Amino acid sequence: MAKLLLGCIADDFTGATDLANNLVRAGMRVVQAIGVPATPLDAEVDAVVVALKSRTIAPAEAIAQSLEALRWLQAQGAQQIYFKYCSTFDSTPQGNIGPVTEALMEALKCGFTIATPAFPDNKRTVFKGYLFAGDVLLNESGMQNHPLTPMTDPNLVRVLQAQCTRKVGLIDHAVVARGAAAVTERIEQLKGEGVSIAIVDAVSNDDLLRLGPAIAKMPLVTAGSGVAIGLPANFGLAPSSQASALPAAGGLRAVVSGSCSLATNRQVLDFIQRGGAALAVDPLRIAAGVDVAAEALAWAAPLVQKQPVLVYSTAEAGAVKSVQGKLGVEQAGAMVERTIAAIARGLVERGVRQLVVAGGETSGACVQALGIAQMQIGPQIDPGVPWCHARTDVEGLPVHIALKSGNFGGDDFFTKAFTVLG
Repeated sequence: MAKLLLGCIADDFTGATDLANNLVRAGMRVVQAIGVPATPLDAEVDAVVVALKSRTIAPAEAIAQSLEALRWLQAQGAQQIYFKYCSTFDSTPQGNIGPVTEALMEALKCGFTIATPAFPDNKRTVFKGYLFAGDVLLNESGMQNHPLTPMTDPNLVRVLQAQCTRKVGLIDHAVVARGAAAVTERIEQLKGEGVSIAIVDAVSNDDLLRLGPAIAKMPLVTAGSGVAIGLPANFGLAPSSQASALPAAGGLRAVVSGSCSLATNRQVLDFIQRGGAALAVDPLRIAAGVDVAAEALAWAAPLVQKQPVLVYSTAEAGAVKSVQGKLGVEQAGAMVERTIAAIARGLVERGVRQLVVAGGETSGACVQALGIAQMQIGPQIDPGVPWCHARTDVEGLPVHIALKSGNFGGDDFFTKAFTVLG
C-alpha cells in the first residue's frame, strides 16, 4: 500500500465533499470517510478526507475529534495534513477554526501555517485580509444572518486572532502576485516577527496556483477548498477524468434542504417556479409534537414515482429568527435536522437512489441517518459540489448523493443536479 499523500480533516460534511471535489478535479484519487474510520485504509488512493461534524460544537470537543482524525491519518502515512473549513470562514468568537488549528499545529510540531478560505470559483475572495462573497464584504452577503454562526466582521486577521493565542498576520495580494518565492520570503519575515498563522490573500485561481508550491513542505495547511487546486501538482499529479468516474445512476430522485442561506432560498424558489413538487417543513409543528416526517413521506410517496420532489425547511432570515425566538437557536436547529434526516432515510427506503441534500449541518445529519461510512467522489455539478456514490445501511442499498453547502450552487442547482447524472 502506497503512503497517503494528503490527509484532510473537514469540519462539516458538505465542506468535505467540496474539498474532495477539487482534489479529484486536480487528479487525485480520493475517498471521503464519514467520521474517523475504525479500521486502516484499504483502498489505493492519493488522499482521504475525514468528514467531521465539528464546526458548531464546543471547541474542546472539536479539538478532540480533529486530533483523533489526525492520529488516524498519520497512521496511514499521510505526508501533509489539510484542515478544511468553510469558504465563508464562519465560526464563533470562541472557535472552532482557531482552536483546532492551534491544536493541530501543536500535535504536528508545526511552527507556522497559513489560513485562507478563498475559493474564487465560488466568488469567495480575500483581499488585504478582508473576505468578500461575490462583490460585497462577507458581513453584507447574508452571512451576518446565519442562524448558528453569524459573521459580522469581514477582517479575517481580526476574526482569527480573536480565536487564537498565537500571533496572526497577513500575506497580502501584492506578495502572492509575485509568486511562490515571494510568498516564501514573506513567510520567513512573518516568522521573524513572531507570527505563527498567516491569512493569505487570493482573488483568482492563479493566486492559489502560485501559493501551492510555497506550501508544499508545510506539515499543516488550513484553508477552504480553494487551496486544494494547487496541491496535487506538488505530488506530481495532473487532472484525469478517470478520477471522477461513478457507477451508473438509477432510481427515484429527491431533494431535502435545511439550509437557510440566500443561495438555497433562491434554489428552492427556482425549483418551485419550474413547477417542481415541494413541501415546506414547519419547525413549530415539529415542536408541537406532530410527526412531520411521516406527513412529508406520505406526501412524497406518490409524487416521487413521477418526478423529483423537494422537502425543505429553508426560510428567509426574518422567519428563521422568529422561530429561534420561540424555540431557541440550538433546539430549533436540532429539531429540524433530525426531521429532515428522518425524511431523507424514509425517501431512500421508498426507492430514492439520487438524493441532493442542501446545508452543511443538514448533510451531516442525513449522512449519519443513512449510515454512510465512506463516499466515492464523482463529477462536479457546480463549483464545490460533486455527486458521490455511497452504500447506506438501508438494506445495504447504494445511493448517489450530493451534499451541497448552503451558499453554493446556481439558482437552478436542484434541477441541474439530476441532469449531470444523466
